[in-house]
Amino acid sequence: MKILSFEFWNYALERAIKTVAQAALAFIGSGSMGLFTIDWAGLASVSLGAGFLSVLTSIAFKKD
Repeated sequence: MKILSFEFWNYALERAIKTVAQAALAFIGSGSMGLFTIDWAGLASVSLGAGFLSVLTSIAFKKD
């Protein structure tokens, strides 16, 4: 699968979205907090960072 193909980026973005969701759930589930006490900036930072790393992993370990 070539890095410039639609198929590659579709797969990479799907994987990144799943990773963002998993990181967000782990962040929220790591402590007992209410909806209004969540550090939303921290949640976004951790989750989007994990998604970015997922895309980089997809690029680094792409299969030809």
